Amino acid sequence: MTRFSLIPLLVLAAGSLSAQSHDTSYAAMQARGKMAMGVDQNASKHVFDDLADGGRIELQADSADSTAIGAIRAHLETVASAFAAGDFSTPAFVHSGAVPGTDVLAAKRSAITYRFAPLPRGGEIRITSRDLEALHAIHQFLAYQRREHRATGHDMH
Repeated sequence: MTRFSLIPLLVLAAGSLSAQSHDTSYAAMQARGKMAMGVDQNASKHVFDDLADGGRIELQADSADSTAIGAIRAHLETVASAFAAGDFSTPAFVHSGAVPGTDVLAAKRSAITYRFAPLPRGGEIRITSRDLEALHAIHQFLAYQRREHRATGHDMH
């Protein structure tokens, strides 16, 4: 085998290691998410929607498990209060680092409203603002969440 015929094999191996690393990172994020919210991330569904006046974070259990639903609701109520106070430590913990948009969201907290509402199998946080910089940060935050959680949602861009 020549030196040049080894190149495609090395490229394939590197790609495989990259995919494994990404899946390992995703699994670690899911495990931290379970610690943060008290519910298995793989037994629930996230939705992150961009809206013209802000956005929406939805989290619902895959089943009618009342314990999981209660944990989701308690988690989302806590998160809504923390975000309103400019505290984004939970997403930083779950994602193991700074989350795009949170610096602006913290600085602009007085121009943003976070409202929790229950849903049949969990709940949602509705995020609203009239401040253009805050709106951009909300959409940046939600786009990152959609990507990282491999979640659905509507992107305004």
